[in-house]
Amino acid sequence: MDTTTRTKPGAIALVGSGEYLPQMSEIDRFLLGTLGSLAPRVALLPTASGLELGMPERWNTMGVEHFRDLGVEVTPVALINQADAQAQQVLTALASADLFYFSGGNPEHLIETLRDTPAWEAIYSSYCQGAVLAGCSAGAMMLGSYTLSIRSVIGGAAPRWVPAMGVVPGIAVMPHFDRVADFAGQEVFRAILASAPENATLIGVDEDTALVRAAFDGDAVSWRVLGRQTVSVFDGDGRRAIYRAGDRVPVEQK
Repeated sequence: MDTTTRTKPGAIALVGSGEYLPQMSEIDRFLLGTLGSLAPRVALLPTASGLELGMPERWNTMGVEHFRDLGVEVTPVALINQADAQAQQVLTALASADLFYFSGGNPEHLIETLRDTPAWEAIYSSYCQGAVLAGCSAGAMMLGSYTLSIRSVIGGAAPRWVPAMGVVPGIAVMPHFDRVADFAGQEVFRAILASAPENATLIGVDEDTALVRAAFDGDAVSWRVLGRQTVSVFDGDGRRAIYRAGDRVPVEQK
């Protein structure tokens, strides 16, 4: 990665759903545009789906087609488990990337695979020097301070929040937010909201929508909504503020 002209952290995209689908092309073009005049190189990271047979390959195949259609170089990275996160072949692929895209799956598996590994050190170092981090669904959940334990909710246990990678401190991301209540049921949904860590702001990102931190139109860096739906931000009393495409979102990083 060429870091000679980039000394600040890159853009971040917290995507509710839709990775590698046509409706996300405009958002991805914007993210690539934040890299300036580079010929951007994208690394696809299907790590979150590593426990699902055949899914890492499926996500990487979709991602290669998507980003090639956008005219950029793209590398599918086989980072599936902790052994891969130590492998020289993986580290070499990560070292040349300007945009890291984490697709969906299980956020806990993603965090457990990356934490305290050379792969994450390489990714985070590149981000601090200007590379873009894009996370969809589980990939977005991983970037906050906490993530909801999908295992506990699916298993019928009380909602449980676990520490995430903390790239965006003080937040917890709920992707697919427009469908969460229907999927989980109203009672479970209310329990999820009530159980959110007190020191984290809960942010719901709808499908085919992204909450992006970047410099927009030459302005200072800010958080804004991109995509077809909305982003919801809950305060400490559970009150919900809703933001639509183009809106600035006051993300308080604690």
